[in-house]
Amino acid sequence: MPHFPRHFVRNHDSLPAFFISSPDRSILFGVIMGRPRRKSIMTQQIEVASCTQELVDLENEFGAHNYHPLDVVLERAEGIWVYDVEGRRYMDCLAAYSAVNQGHCHPKILKTLCEQASKITLSSRAFRNDQLPLLCKELHELTGFEMVLPMNSGAEAVETALKAARKWGYKVKGIPEGKAEIIVCAGNFHGRTVTVVSLSSNEQYRDGFGPFTPGFKIIPYGDIEALRKAMTPNTCAFLVEPIQGEAGIVIPPAGYLHEAAEICREQNALLMLDEIQSGLGRTGKLFAYMHEDITPDVLIIGKALAGGFYPVSAVLASKEILGVFRPGDHGSTFGGSPLGCAVARTALRVLIDEKMVERSAELGAYFLSQLQAIRSTAIKEVRGKGMWIGIELNSLARPYCEALKEEGILCKETHDRVIRIAPPLIITREEIDWAMVRLAKVLAK
Repeated sequence: MPHFPRHFVRNHDSLPAFFISSPDRSILFGVIMGRPRRKSIMTQQIEVASCTQELVDLENEFGAHNYHPLDVVLERAEGIWVYDVEGRRYMDCLAAYSAVNQGHCHPKILKTLCEQASKITLSSRAFRNDQLPLLCKELHELTGFEMVLPMNSGAEAVETALKAARKWGYKVKGIPEGKAEIIVCAGNFHGRTVTVVSLSSNEQYRDGFGPFTPGFKIIPYGDIEALRKAMTPNTCAFLVEPIQGEAGIVIPPAGYLHEAAEICREQNALLMLDEIQSGLGRTGKLFAYMHEDITPDVLIIGKALAGGFYPVSAVLASKEILGVFRPGDHGSTFGGSPLGCAVARTALRVLIDEKMVERSAELGAYFLSQLQAIRSTAIKEVRGKGMWIGIELNSLARPYCEALKEEGILCKETHDRVIRIAPPLIITREEIDWAMVRLAKVLAK
């Protein structure tokens, strides 16, 4: 229990009842006047019962309301299971939007985190560190891409790719200055920055955030002829998700990416794939583009790259593309940090050594088939690839997610009517069967 100095607690009378819990829920401590005090069993029981609402109220009062989470307050996790502050256990079927493909608190990644944190966490890019070159080399060996530019969040990696595409367009392709165009798809989700929402077709993402960054052309997703027609001599890139996750696990027609790659090659434009969610095993391949046996010019990765322990993202491309950057063109204080790189290196090894990609393909197909076998008027369609499944409903999905929470399963709705199913890739067949009993029960209502 941390000791809070007296000056840290400004208003003792309004101090909320914080506590620490052990796995067996038997030890609870309050913080009163900055000092821990053992509480009676009766007080413990009262505080545990009221703790969820108290923490929800605190977040609602002092935190910005830019999310609408389910009212479950998590305090610990292991594997595919998460536990709330009242000791209830839930199966995590979101995996932090695919950031914890390797499972929560994977012991090997945790060990690396602790060991590296005790040595050096941050050097900035003003100096070199001993982990960044090894991560770059290992990503090259794993993917075949010549160069790596590390960042932190997915949105930062997308911004990096957009900058690289534009500069490549001007310096290599010869597009007139200020005329570069990037084609994107309706329904996309590439992040929340001003530039990224500039290329979004979702009005809520854009409302109140203009003026927007110019230079983007939006076409229908999965429409290869629309892509062909949108190409001009000023097109420097086509940015696309192999599967649109936030849109509701929307899968393009077979052959779409293959044809898109051919069009980009013909028009001397870069094919840039955002695999921040779809990559690193989520769809049953190391990357979703591998389902169509192509290689993009630019690959954007993140989330599971660090197994949920640290924000690490990266842009991978050829030397011709990433070589357009010169010192001072782009950067990040934390991108390429020794802590982030060490964690990412182990997260990648765990993914490969424990055959999580293969598990995603095999068990994802089983999970999808079981869900597609449910007969319910509530369901419009069940679709997916690997361990990335969308259940599209005929009504709002939020009430179903809330009902599933009561059954011990945590899911999140997306685009109002779709329940996204994306558990950590370590899930077992028996655990899928456990989930199916509860999913079938709720979806039958």
